[in-house]
Amino acid sequence: MDLQQIQTYLNSENPQERMKGIVELRHHEPTDVVPLLKQRMHDQEFMVRSFVAMGLGHKRTEEGFSALLDFIDYEKDPNVIAEAANSLSKFGEASIPYLRQIFMDHPHWLVRQSIFAVFEDIQHSSTLLELCRLGMDDTELVVQFAAIANLGRLASTQYEPQAMESLTQAAQAENPQLRIKAARTLRHFQGSDARALLNTLRQDDDHRVVGAALEGLLP
Repeated sequence: MDLQQIQTYLNSENPQERMKGIVELRHHEPTDVVPLLKQRMHDQEFMVRSFVAMGLGHKRTEEGFSALLDFIDYEKDPNVIAEAANSLSKFGEASIPYLRQIFMDHPHWLVRQSIFAVFEDIQHSSTLLELCRLGMDDTELVVQFAAIANLGRLASTQYEPQAMESLTQAAQAENPQLRIKAARTLRHFQGSDARALLNTLRQDDDHRVVGAALEGLLP
């Protein structure tokens, strides 16, 4: 589909056609695509805005990077913010301070989960540690789980001692599900302090925690 046809679709009153127009942009050059995507950044349909955010990540330009930052500044829907954060991460190292700020400014679980997910492809241990600590203080259990699990990625890095401190905190949590997650994460750590903590969890009152600790102690 040529750009003129795509423009017609983008101007349609039918959101399905607007989304089709955005999808068709995948065949064109980033310098042509980004200005067209920006036309729909304020679309009334959140799915269209999500498609725009996704497109800006696939067709990367400096203009698109700035557009994503603007997007996140005014967007209210967590689905769209999460998609925009994911696209922002595709710009690599330059995105890290912005992802950190998004995590702090947008406590919705979907946004925070999305940012944890993109850090699987971004190696920046100091920021990951900070986000894990913030996530452990979140009110949503799913974010706490993700924070504890991501501490495992700090094993064998210079931040392993700090990660172990946070895992020790998780191992003492009142909620047994958090203690289970801590036990399962500890298997990534080879030090004597990790084994000592697993041995402590092996004495837990909850049999599920005991089982997770025993699994972590297996060679």
